[in-house]
Amino acid sequence: MSHTAIRSDTEVPAQAAERLAQEVSAMRDEMRQLHRLTVLGTAAATIAHEYNNLMTPVLTYAKYALDTGDIELMKKALTVTLKQTGIVTAMSRRVLGLAVDEPETGRTARLREVVEEAVACLCRDLTKDGITLKIDIPDDLAVQIDPRLLQQVLFNLLINARQAILGKSGRIAIEAVRNPDGHVALSVKDNGCGIPPDMLDRIFEPFATTKRGNGNGERSGVGLGLAICRDIVQENRGTISVASQVGAGTTFTLTFPVAV
Repeated sequence: MSHTAIRSDTEVPAQAAERLAQEVSAMRDEMRQLHRLTVLGTAAATIAHEYNNLMTPVLTYAKYALDTGDIELMKKALTVTLKQTGIVTAMSRRVLGLAVDEPETGRTARLREVVEEAVACLCRDLTKDGITLKIDIPDDLAVQIDPRLLQQVLFNLLINARQAILGKSGRIAIEAVRNPDGHVALSVKDNGCGIPPDMLDRIFEPFATTKRGNGNGERSGVGLGLAICRDIVQENRGTISVASQVGAGTTFTLTFPVAV
């Protein structure tokens, strides 16, 4: 056997390990892309309903103004049209921003701004679902993570909280405090149905899900959201944990290094 052949044989395990690492990385990227598409589908389902609500008064005013020839009513119809289409445009822009795969935009996230943007991406007034939202975050509090990535994580947690409450009146509270150790603790708390004890230990595993379709347009989950949220948080030197009680609600707590 030649020297070259021996060298080739000894390189096989290293090459196999490198190829496996590349395949795992590619699978991770594909999972995140699938997750973005799932997020887009979830938001699009909500938008379809909201579009109808927003466009109905536009059509009503426009038709009535044309039928009557009332100039003042026509002006009002145009005003309503501009307002409603502006809302629709903003909704679309936010949802597309969730799904797009772009390089990171920065390493500092101003928490209150990111939380408010994630709430806006729901494209839904939570009070219509009987849900009260409370945000208690100092305006100047910031953490070390790309804002776009944190927005994706928070969008997932808000979707989960809303779905846990649907069917009854409830509350979602988002709070953040700076700890003495130089980290910020951000919590998303709901008083929804809670997570069964046998699911808590594997809630962050891929394909683990407690969601089921409810027959009212709410889609069941495939269980990738929380797994990807965990990866995003950990890759940014953060932690994510969950506490839950069936019938009482769930709290997700994230920690990140504070931005100075």
